[in-house]
Amino acid sequence: MKTIIALILSLISTNVYGDTVVENFNSNPGNRWQFFTDQVMGGKSNGKLEFFFEENDHFARMTGDVSIKNNGGFIQFRTDIIKKLDDSFKGIKLKVRGNNQNYFIHIRTTGSVLPWQYYDKEFFASNEWSEVELKFTDFKKSSTFMRKKFKASSVKTIGIVAYGREHKAKIEVSEISIY
Repeated sequence: MKTIIALILSLISTNVYGDTVVENFNSNPGNRWQFFTDQVMGGKSNGKLEFFFEENDHFARMTGDVSIKNNGGFIQFRTDIIKKLDDSFKGIKLKVRGNNQNYFIHIRTTGSVLPWQYYDKEFFASNEWSEVELKFTDFKKSSTFMRKKFKASSVKTIGIVAYGREHKAKIEVSEISIY
């Protein structure tokens, strides 16, 4: 148990910008991240999640085919936020690279009871590593029965999602931080 606690505390650290690093994909990220598709509800999308080390960066790569057939339309990788975030945090930063397409961040909170309840924000992943900064106030709720906005302290999970249209997905993430 002490080893697990030490591991979690080592993952939540501060980067050179003073942001709180939630994930940098080293030290067994496969134990923290789940991959799933719309097949959990009968959809036809497929894909995979892999972890790599290249040019001094650890990163996750999600690839696949997103299909809207059979009311589907997503592939996703998601992690739990173990340590409660402070409400002074204003947003999330990602270091990403992709295939010049739009992707989404899905945040589930303590108020996200049903599987289709989340807050989302779209972002672009170019084919070069870049930093994407997303303010929590810009996230949109997915359901009428949710609060319009959420507090950082209510965040339970963060997901990287290829969603909503037929396309080939390829997105890589090397760091996730909260600012």
